[in-house]
Amino acid sequence: MPKLYLKYKQAASLGIVNSSNGPICYSKDGKHAIVPALENAAVWDLRKGELIATWEDIDNTSEVTCIERSPDGDKFAVGYADGSIRLWDYETSSTTTTFTGHKTAVSAFAFSRDGSRLASGSRDTDLVIWDTISETGLYRLRGHKDQITGLKFIESIEFGCDHLVSCSKDTMMKFWDLGTQHCVETVIAHRGEVWALELFEGNVADPKSEAATLEDRKKSRTIVTGGSEGEVRVWKLDLKVLSEKLEPVDNGAIGSSFHVDEEKLAELKAKEADAAAKTLRKCVESHGLLERQSKERVLTIKVHDSRRYLVVQGTDRIAEVYKIRTESELRQREARLKQRRKKEKKSEDMDVDEESKPLITIADEIPRVSAIRCGGKIRSIDVSPSTKSASTTKEEVSFHIVCSLTTNQIEVHTAGLDSKDEPTRQELVLDSAGHRNDIRTLALSSDDQTLVSGSHNSIKLWNIETRKCLSTMESGYALCSTFVPGNNHVVIGTKTGELQIFHLGSYTMIENIQAHEGALWSMQVWPDRRGITTGSADKDVKFWEFALVQEPNGAKRLTLTHVRTLKLNEDVLCVRHSHDGKLLAVSLLDCTVKVFYADSLKFFLSLYGHTLPVLSMDISSDGTLIATGSADKSVKIWGLDFGDCHRSLRAHDDSVMAVKWVFGTHYLVTGGKDRLVKWWDADKFEQIMKVQGHHGEVWALAVGKYGNIVVSGSHDRSIRIWEKTDEQFAIEEERERELEEMYEKQNLDDDDKNNRAIGSGVATDAEIDGVSKSVSGMGTSGEAAEVGDASRKTAQTMLAGEKIIAAMDICEEETEKKAMDAAAEAKPEPSNPYVVAAQLEDWPPEAYVLHVVEGIRSGDLEQALLMLPFAKVIELLKILLVWVEQGWNTHISSRVLHHILQSHQNEIVSSRVCRPVLLKLKALIPAALRKERDTIGFNLAGLKYMRRDWDANHSKEFMEAIGEEDESEKKGKGNSKNKRKRVVAVSR
Repeated sequence: MPKLYLKYKQAASLGIVNSSNGPICYSKDGKHAIVPALENAAVWDLRKGELIATWEDIDNTSEVTCIERSPDGDKFAVGYADGSIRLWDYETSSTTTTFTGHKTAVSAFAFSRDGSRLASGSRDTDLVIWDTISETGLYRLRGHKDQITGLKFIESIEFGCDHLVSCSKDTMMKFWDLGTQHCVETVIAHRGEVWALELFEGNVADPKSEAATLEDRKKSRTIVTGGSEGEVRVWKLDLKVLSEKLEPVDNGAIGSSFHVDEEKLAELKAKEADAAAKTLRKCVESHGLLERQSKERVLTIKVHDSRRYLVVQGTDRIAEVYKIRTESELRQREARLKQRRKKEKKSEDMDVDEESKPLITIADEIPRVSAIRCGGKIRSIDVSPSTKSASTTKEEVSFHIVCSLTTNQIEVHTAGLDSKDEPTRQELVLDSAGHRNDIRTLALSSDDQTLVSGSHNSIKLWNIETRKCLSTMESGYALCSTFVPGNNHVVIGTKTGELQIFHLGSYTMIENIQAHEGALWSMQVWPDRRGITTGSADKDVKFWEFALVQEPNGAKRLTLTHVRTLKLNEDVLCVRHSHDGKLLAVSLLDCTVKVFYADSLKFFLSLYGHTLPVLSMDISSDGTLIATGSADKSVKIWGLDFGDCHRSLRAHDDSVMAVKWVFGTHYLVTGGKDRLVKWWDADKFEQIMKVQGHHGEVWALAVGKYGNIVVSGSHDRSIRIWEKTDEQFAIEEERERELEEMYEKQNLDDDDKNNRAIGSGVATDAEIDGVSKSVSGMGTSGEAAEVGDASRKTAQTMLAGEKIIAAMDICEEETEKKAMDAAAEAKPEPSNPYVVAAQLEDWPPEAYVLHVVEGIRSGDLEQALLMLPFAKVIELLKILLVWVEQGWNTHISSRVLHHILQSHQNEIVSSRVCRPVLLKLKALIPAALRKERDTIGFNLAGLKYMRRDWDANHSKEFMEAIGEEDESEKKGKGNSKNKRKRVVAVSR
């Protein structure tokens, strides 16, 4: 019988305020901020500085790389490093929709105006348009040659625009017509990579004209882009020109007859020439460059909802605020400039070149008004949503800017203040919940209730049960730490060779001892708990005893007294005592481990075998084994009786940074730079299990006294607590699971590689057979087509396809069984257990297939259907006929039928078996869809009636007098004739 082990699972993740791989985003009310927290998204209350929610999917282990708020603020799109997209509900902190269309990290999002469509861009250079209502992918757009960095929808009912603008690291800005699914214009936006994009309905006037008309403003948009060279470029977009791209030309008369009317021919040619001229017109023109204080690469550009302020952020600590002037402000500015130019002209001091220059420049339209300086490098910013419109007030509305820093901090600033001395103000710094740098040391108290973590310039105290940070204390660069017996004090060793003692009652440092001349790499409390041993890069091992000294005020405090020193020839990297106190092991820089007698410090053993230095080691509780982890990626298990190597394990794919025994066992826990934490059975020399949670190198481990918890600290600034569960497993099961995951990943990778034409200039088999490019996804030259299928093959879609095949097999068995029972007129046999579990034993067998199809995630249905062989496709068509005849779920039936006909058009057309079924479906589907349409229309009408009834019975009206002209207020006139009434409805 195989040996059973208990599984460890992650219980908590501590220390992450925000991770630096994704942008920060405000909630719709501006009170909360949604930030990436490694594989989760965290919701912070910016007023209280508290974490109120964590959006966590247990099936996901990839980092969050992109976040975007929907127009109504109820949904948030979150993109991950594995290319998946999840839609999270803000109120319930839950997700029901997952899109899988990208192969690599999602880098850009954009919602349409009504929130029904979502555009996503990725590092795989593809754009995918998703339907958020039906939870399906619409199509994929290809054209960029590098990572997509910005997306915006361009929608205008007046001009019939339904377009998308995208920018990429390939220096290009592309405009896509979503109706025809083609790129209509490409512009080289910057000399280098384009990193940011913003679009808004600006009040920017054309510098060539004196003032922009209302019609010009309606048909124009302002685009702002930022590049790697530090430039911020403003573009003017003409919606009328954009809408006329790819307009169809009516030339039906040409070629229809041998006798062509010359006048008609000339008219058609004129139309063609006019259409060609419209197509060649550029819809976007450069409008100028904004002046910047910083010269660093632009990362984020945001416009406030009032369209009065623009914020630009680079890779440094500065975020610059620009003011977008209104038409009236521009006219006043222009009048002042004209007056100044007249004076200069009269004095004859003006050059001819200056006289020809336009009065209004981009610096006048969008001037820089202030700058925000943060405490660290800024990763991303977001501006608070507007609570009132700028058009209804003359006061300058201040707004908040939330900044996500690369140092695991969040800062909130207020901008748009009236004060010239202080145009911006810092409101909040959220940093107490995590370290600024990677975590280098961890230590657990003897009761496993308190944890201390050390980083670059501070140590933090954590409560294991509540998962809260108790205190933050300033310190040196902590490399090692330990609790003093009694759990009232903590001693840490620093990079400068200091021993710092902290009192946990007052959360203060009580003494700082210069113990060594080099970095203090390791320390351990003596087995008799009377002192500690330290090892340093100054080639010394020192022994310290705990002592009490009396302060001048009469109080006593803890101190350390140096009692003896062991001098060695190499730098000391790690020191460990055996639990019986007889032996002392010291790892040196020469890749060896020296074992000494602890009482006399006489040499006992030399453990030689590692090719690189031993970075960590530990001695088992029974004193028989010592495990050493080295930079050569191996863990060696030695016997302490003769110093023989029992086994050398290839433990990690990079340096082994931490090795710990579980007390009372021969189970070993290791952590390495490959981001993994692994458990080993040292008696069998086998790996028990491994966990993937960290997104950076694992620097430190701390194991509870009896192995109930394991704590790991990483370069990603997170502290993860792994708890032992009651779930049992065998090593063979774990190996099978790992092999299945490896095979699935390899299968998907091979499928992506093989789904391409062999050789350049060779068409794919799919195109030779006449399959549409949207199915084959390839162009005639073997390159990817401009338009493709939105979804992609994943392990989930493969599993869903297998479920459909299994359901169809069960349906066939049940059909045969019922036919045999009817012919024999015998007692019917029991139904299949799966059918009974679905409570469909009294329904036709085809109902079970529909039940399985309905259970498949909407975004995975198309890829799951592609898994079916053509023989199963024919069977599914017959099952579809039953669904339509019975009126079961017309939406799913028509969707499945459409995808089958699109994917297997040639095979179905050439098959005689499908013809009768298709003719019946052709007669039944239109009527079923009309019925579905009528039902939806009736429900919409009923909902509209209910809303009108609610508004009529739950609102009151009152009259408010507002001024029609503001000039009378300025002149001091109180003429009531210039006033009008406004009706305001207030809900009860």
